[in-house]
Amino acid sequence: MPKMKTKSSCKKRFKLTASGRIKAGQAGKRHGMIKRSTKFIRDARGTTVLSKADEQIIKPMMPYAR
Repeated sequence: MPKMKTKSSCKKRFKLTASGRIKAGQAGKRHGMIKRSTKFIRDARGTTVLSKADEQIIKPMMPYAR
């Protein structure tokens, strides 16, 4: 049986937490910060854990993530 391939875009963007959830960078912080509120910028720092629905999309693309 041949090895399965991990989707390149996923290995660059996502990591697995110890409990098996998927961690990702916050969206909406690349440009256009002037029009965003200070609260939005502050809340979007660091990383976030994806929702269950989004996890079901990403996990099949990362067969060897544990």
